[in-house]
Amino acid sequence: MKIGFSKTALPLAGAVIAPVFEDADPTAAHAVLDAATSGALAKAIKAADFSGKKGRVLDLVGLQGMESARIVIIGAGKRADFSLLDAEALGGDAIGPILKTRAKSAVFALDGFSTDAVPAGDAAARIALGALLKSYRFDKYRTRLEQDQKPALEKLTINTPTANAKTKFAELEKIAEGVAFTRDLVSEPPNVLYPESFAARCKELEALGVKVTVLGEKEMQKLGMHMLLGVGQGSARESKLVAMEWMGGKKGAAPVAFVGKGVCFDTGGISLKPGPGMDEMKWDMGGAGAVAGAIKAIAGRKAKANVVGVIGLVENMPDGAAQRPGDIVRSMSGQTVEILNTDAEGRLVLGDAVWWTQEKYKPKTMVDLATLTGAILIALASEYAGLFTQDDKLADQLQQAARTSGDPLWRMPLARAHFDMIKSDVADMKNIGPREGGSSTAAAFIGKFVKDGQSWAHLDIAGTAWNKKDKPTCPKGGAGFGVRLLDEFVRANCE
Repeated sequence: MKIGFSKTALPLAGAVIAPVFEDADPTAAHAVLDAATSGALAKAIKAADFSGKKGRVLDLVGLQGMESARIVIIGAGKRADFSLLDAEALGGDAIGPILKTRAKSAVFALDGFSTDAVPAGDAAARIALGALLKSYRFDKYRTRLEQDQKPALEKLTINTPTANAKTKFAELEKIAEGVAFTRDLVSEPPNVLYPESFAARCKELEALGVKVTVLGEKEMQKLGMHMLLGVGQGSARESKLVAMEWMGGKKGAAPVAFVGKGVCFDTGGISLKPGPGMDEMKWDMGGAGAVAGAIKAIAGRKAKANVVGVIGLVENMPDGAAQRPGDIVRSMSGQTVEILNTDAEGRLVLGDAVWWTQEKYKPKTMVDLATLTGAILIALASEYAGLFTQDDKLADQLQQAARTSGDPLWRMPLARAHFDMIKSDVADMKNIGPREGGSSTAAAFIGKFVKDGQSWAHLDIAGTAWNKKDKPTCPKGGAGFGVRLLDEFVRANCE
């Protein structure tokens, strides 16, 4: 869908979308539409008892004077409460009904729509962003779509007199491209997306000026990455480690590093998962997908910061050569790990990846993302990702980035007791703790590979990487969670 901005007169045909506040006078655009319908619009709104409450949609067709038009009125809630994220949600909610029609073009009527906190240009740009994010589809493998199931909307025009809306949207569009990249990666089936092909997709980012390095099993063997390699040793697919460097900041300055878990498919290995729902384990590379999408967004908007993305890519399969419960492996750091459950594999991948990242880049800050534990779903459902860190300043920075970006975080405990729970009788540590506090002990395991003095946080995104129902700015499916969070973190703290 192509998005454009126009200051010309509002068209009175086709699909027209007009937002209204619950507690404010109608906008100038709304008044134009009402006049064009000789007051029929106002009568229809009154008859429907439409109040302008947030998210409520009134879809009107064939009103007098605009018989060939579809008018969508959407509530924006109370004017004083309206935020940038509300503008995005409004854009997504409003475009939803249009996407279900055969309309090829639509117009947002925004003349006069703004608040003191959200000026007209920002409102227009964020509404466009919300509509763009909501219009995402993954139809790559659907060959028998009925005509009315195929996307028809080709062009969305934001009708606003504000001159700077287009400029503001240009950067937001690059972020949306990063989100879409992650959604594509998470949505791909595991026979298409595996370590080698995932690495190839990352190489595409070189067109944006990103330096991409791919390590294979021979290189990782020499480095001593036996935790990561142990996870993938039962797969016919070769494991990979990918580093993506965007050096847009001061030359030689230490970068911020994002590290992602990329288990392209997780059977659980010898500790085999139950069959029902195992197909969902193609999402277990969501952390790596978020890191790749964030690098795309950051490079796409030419961020003035040094940022590195590192992802460990493996498949966890139950082959005859697969890792066994009871095995002891040596990590790149030299620490030994007793494997008690081969389905606790993501932390093994991340342990070697975060150690290598510190050795290679000496980052000033490091954040890892992973679809790591089912326990985080029990604690937070799919409403928040879990934030684990012992660095209060970094926690505050990430939570502020979460509030601004709309990728919500909830800080979880990470204490000495959680580290003690993973002590092993026969090795330096074991890869699982007790049933209680499972997300915290998983975070503690990764923390065992973080060097003293290193600023670090772990984000458990197991409940947020995939949406099982439509949301205002995201259709059902891959959410792209983490891309906007990481981009905002860089914007606020590194540029």
